[in-house]
Amino acid sequence: MSEQRGRQSLCFSHPPCIVSSSSVVGKKEGEGPLSGRFDLVVEDDKFGSENWEEAESAFQKKAMEIAIEKAGVSPEDIRYLFAGDLLGQSVASSFALQPFGVPLFGLYGACSTSGLALSLAAMTVAAGYAYLAGAVTSSHFASAEKQFRFPLEYANQRPLSTTWTVTGSGAFLIAGQDFRKKDECPVRITGVTTGKIVDYGVRDSMNMGAAMAPAAKDVIEAHLEDFGRTADDYDRIITGDLGKVGREILIDLLKEKNIDISEKHMDCGIEIFDNEKQGTGSGGSGCGCSAVMLSAHFLPLLRSGKLRRILFVPTGALLSRISFNEGQNVPGIAHAVVIECCEESCSRRRTDRSGSPR
Repeated sequence: MSEQRGRQSLCFSHPPCIVSSSSVVGKKEGEGPLSGRFDLVVEDDKFGSENWEEAESAFQKKAMEIAIEKAGVSPEDIRYLFAGDLLGQSVASSFALQPFGVPLFGLYGACSTSGLALSLAAMTVAAGYAYLAGAVTSSHFASAEKQFRFPLEYANQRPLSTTWTVTGSGAFLIAGQDFRKKDECPVRITGVTTGKIVDYGVRDSMNMGAAMAPAAKDVIEAHLEDFGRTADDYDRIITGDLGKVGREILIDLLKEKNIDISEKHMDCGIEIFDNEKQGTGSGGSGCGCSAVMLSAHFLPLLRSGKLRRILFVPTGALLSRISFNEGQNVPGIAHAVVIECCEESCSRRRTDRSGSPR
């Protein structure tokens, strides 16, 4: 069962495990700082498909296949899937996951969807409603640009505040503690804090970091209050898609509340690209950004014991083409997920914690 904490949080008395994960990315992502760590780098961003939307579904389908193979299970073993993307009516997920024949909860949390999916999958397993559940998200640069900004053929000038939508998909399988032995499943989701919609009055669709940073601040502040913790209780506090602009705003907003995360904070959007070499503006974004970073980079650090506890905070901007064209603000939302290395496994696997794990 789970224990409610404060107004927005749950702490799992029997934390579910992340038993497998996968990361499938495009060519540009594969050329970034994490080169060699992804499960699959697809050189053709259309992935053999006729259009960008079909390609995104292909990315997500492949990520799910890899996660299932890693776990040594079959689709029939999965009770529920929690999935979403950025396209209208989440069609990338619908077409990607239909072949698996697993009951599906379709989700939309913009770029925060990986945090939303992981939270709901963990809650479902911890409550005993499923023994094995999946969480999967995806995004694609070309399909997102086409839907939210301009067709690629337009070749518009991108301001420096703009983030570059990651082409990729991350999938995770969540199960009860007895799915495998502890030394084979050292990473657990021990708590979640569900975010609220925060509207800071931002209307610039080219500056998503500014729209999402207040929501990240709100959920991080709520999480620390609900759990009675400080930033020092975490090895890393990892946001999803703020980029360089949003990171500065987040740190300043939290300092106003006497919360300093500057030494603990990392942002997936900043880490996934080398902006100087790849020209990605403020950094990366998209449903796939935080998902592939968690799978390819942070989970291995947890499994090795180099990190013991992280707060994973994917962030999303809740706009649509219609709302933007009608002049509406761009509200933000963020969800926080506590992910920890099993203490026994950490003690066995930890070899050197003197450096700063990146």
